Amino acid sequence: MQTIRWGIIGCGDVTEVKSGPAFNKIPNSKLVAVMRRDAAKAEDYARRHNVPKWYADATALINDPEVDAVYIATPPGSHHDYTLQVAAAGKPVYVEKPMARTYAECQEMIAACEKAQLPLFVAFYRRRLPSFLKVKELVDTGAIGEVRFVNIQLYHPLQNNLEKDNLPWRVQPDIAGGGLFFDLAPHQLDILDYILGPIASASGQTANQANQYPAEDIVTAQYRFASGVLGSGTWCFTVADNQRTDRMELFGSQGKITFAAFDKVPVLLETAAGKQEFDLPPPPHIQQPFIQTIVEQLTGQGECPSTGVTAARTAWVMDQIVGR
Repeated sequence: MQTIRWGIIGCGDVTEVKSGPAFNKIPNSKLVAVMRRDAAKAEDYARRHNVPKWYADATALINDPEVDAVYIATPPGSHHDYTLQVAAAGKPVYVEKPMARTYAECQEMIAACEKAQLPLFVAFYRRRLPSFLKVKELVDTGAIGEVRFVNIQLYHPLQNNLEKDNLPWRVQPDIAGGGLFFDLAPHQLDILDYILGPIASASGQTANQANQYPAEDIVTAQYRFASGVLGSGTWCFTVADNQRTDRMELFGSQGKITFAAFDKVPVLLETAAGKQEFDLPPPPHIQQPFIQTIVEQLTGQGECPSTGVTAARTAWVMDQIVGR
């Protein structure tokens, strides 16, 4: 059986525990090279994670003949260009979420990989986490009857000590595509796509109420799934500390499912028979079950549930919500 030899572009914080170690823990998979613009940090990562090669130049990693597939773990502003480079080099692409800054960039990424006849995977790893698979199972088996509507609530306090001349990339639209909505909401909208099918129409409103950075800090939305299920959502990143909320609710004709997108809390099922909780914590390396599906597809043993095509649907929804 072929071993997929991986290279990582952007071996920053997200790869320390969530994803990086998983590449060496999955059968038929090996992390062989990492890249970061700061050469010292790239070398440090490689030594700590027992990776044989490190680079400060992405092109060198992409063209390394011993790298079979590339994981792009940089901020969204570079996802498009790196994907096109990897596709041109003839290698499969695994890119972090959000897939890109806009739906238009996503379309170009898909086209480049299709032209090269290469798979494109996107890190919507919740599609393989136990708690979200339980929610899908409950919906698919009719535990709450016919699903009627969905509600998303995500409220965070304003980040402390924001410096206008040194803002986090997540609130810089030219890098992130928008504000924290573009960083966090994709996970929620994508898992709803997985559970309920594609969203067919969406609209929303945005505002910058606190004026602490150039991106929006509040978003409200309404959307309709192709199945006829309706949805709404509010994302606010300037609430009081004691109002922090992470809640997703699925209401059906016979009950309700409540779960969180980010907090580690049990899935709650409420029906006429009473309440039932399902406590299904994530694995130590949260992306490992998902990365395993990528390796299985690349070695002809299975199929990954999140591709460029499925991920681009979420990018389209977000563009519709913010009105672009």
